[in-house]
Amino acid sequence: MRKQMTITKFTSMFALLLMLVGCDDFLDVNDNPNDPPISTPSLTLPVAQQSLANLNATTMTYLGNFLAYNWATPSNWSANADFSRYNVTSNFFSTVFETSYVDIFKNLTYIQHFEDASGAVDYTTYKAIALVLKAYQYQYLVDLYGDIPYTEANQRGENTTPVYDDAETVYKANIAALTTAVEMFQNLPENAEDPGTQDIIFHGDVTLWTQFANTIKLRMLVRLSNLGQDSYINEQIALIEQNGVGFIDMTVSANPGYSDNENKQSPFFGYFRLPSTGEESDRGDFTVASDFTIDYLLDTNDERISRLYAESASNGDFKGVEQSTILPGSGFTSNDLSKVGPGLLVSADQDQPIMLLEESLLLQAEAIVRGYLSGDDTMAKELYNAAISESFSRLGVEDPLNSAAAYYSQPIENVLWDASPNKIEAIITQKWVALNGTSSIELWIEKTRTGFPTGLPVPAESNGTRPVRLLYPASEIARNTNNVPQQTVQDAFTKPPFWN
Repeated sequence: MRKQMTITKFTSMFALLLMLVGCDDFLDVNDNPNDPPISTPSLTLPVAQQSLANLNATTMTYLGNFLAYNWATPSNWSANADFSRYNVTSNFFSTVFETSYVDIFKNLTYIQHFEDASGAVDYTTYKAIALVLKAYQYQYLVDLYGDIPYTEANQRGENTTPVYDDAETVYKANIAALTTAVEMFQNLPENAEDPGTQDIIFHGDVTLWTQFANTIKLRMLVRLSNLGQDSYINEQIALIEQNGVGFIDMTVSANPGYSDNENKQSPFFGYFRLPSTGEESDRGDFTVASDFTIDYLLDTNDERISRLYAESASNGDFKGVEQSTILPGSGFTSNDLSKVGPGLLVSADQDQPIMLLEESLLLQAEAIVRGYLSGDDTMAKELYNAAISESFSRLGVEDPLNSAAAYYSQPIENVLWDASPNKIEAIITQKWVALNGTSSIELWIEKTRTGFPTGLPVPAESNGTRPVRLLYPASEIARNTNNVPQQTVQDAFTKPPFWN
C-alpha cells in the first residue's frame, strides 16, 4: 500500500482543532524515524475516529441504502446511474477501501506503536481503543472485498506492496483482537492516561468501550452463522459472557464538536444540507425514496415513514420511485417525490451514529434464536420489540413507545413477532427498516447473508442480479499489482463473502 509520507506542521493549537473537526482532513504523522514525531495518541485518536465516522456516515451509508433499495433518483437528475445499472467497476465506491488504509488504519496504527520516551505516560487505553476501531473497519472490508491486506498492512514506508490475507483469517484475527482489547481495558496500568474528551465517541469510558467491543464481536460471530462453525462461535460467546460487561445499551456515536460551519457539520447532515443556510445540497435534491420502501411502510402502517422520508413538495404525500435512469419526465421529479426525512436530518451538530442500539438489540435477538446466547423465545421477542421502540424514539416519532407498541402489535408477518414463522426473517426485515439512512451498509451485507427482506427489487436496467461484493480499487491494482487477487466484473455478482 503506497503511503503518503509527509510532515504536517501546525503553528498553533487552534490550527489543530480546526483540523480535528474538519470532515475532509486527517492527521498525517511524521514518517521520518530520524525526526521526532509531531503527534501523540491524544491528538491522533479524534482524527481517526472522525475519519471512521465520516466514511461510514456518508459513502458507506449511501452505498448501503441504494443496494438495499431504500433510496432512488428522480427523473430530473442523471446522478447515480451506476446504481440503476449495477455498474460495479474498480472505481465504484473505491474510497471505502482507500480511506480505510490511507487514513483510518494509518492513524490507528500510529497510536498502537507510540511509546512515551519518558515512560511517565502509559497509552494502553488508546491502544485498546485502536484495536476496537480497527476490528470494526476490518470487518467491513472483509464483508465488502473478501481477501485484504492485513499482516503486512499499515507498515508505512517499510512495505508499500503488502500481501493479501485470507478473508476468514482476517475476520478471526480481529475477533481475537477484540478479546485482547477487552483484556486491556480491564487490566489498565495505574498510569494509563484517560483520553477524556479527546475520545470523541465515549470520552474515555472503558466500560462503554468494552460493551462496544463485545457488540462488534457479536456482529461478526452472527455473520458466521451459515458456516457450520457453532463450536467456534459458542467459544467466543463464552469469552464475551466471562468479561461480564454485556453489550451496548445506547447508540454509539461520535461528535468532536460539529457545528453549522463549512467542513464542520455532522457528516450525514452535511451530505445533504449546505452550511449556514441549511439549504439542500445537490445530493439532497437527487436522493429520494424508493417506491418499494414507501409502499412497505404504508402497507404496515409504520409511523416512522414521516421521519425517514419527507412529504413530497408538490403533493404533500409520501411517494417513491423505482431505481431507474429512464423515468417519465412528469410526476417523478425531486419535487414530486419524498426526500431524506427529518428524523435523519436533525441538525448540523447532531451526533454521528457509528452503531445503533437497535442493531445491538436485534443482533442479540438473532443470537438467542440461533442458540448462541442463552434465552428463550420470550426474551428474543422482548429484544425485538425493544429494538422497534428504540427506532421510533431515535427517529422522533410522536409518543414513540405507544406508537411502537401499536405498530408491533399488528397481526402482520415480520411485524408482530408471534405472527412471524421465520424469526430470522422478522429480525432482518425490522433491521432493514430501523437502519434505513443510518449504518445502512449493514442492510446490503445482511441481504447477502440472509436473503432478507424478501421481494427486494433489482433495477430493470441492471443485469438482474444484486452485487454481493465490491471490486478492488483501480488505485490499489496500479500500486500493488503483484498482490491484488485477480477479478472480473462478474465476480462482484457471483463471489459472495466467505461467510455466505
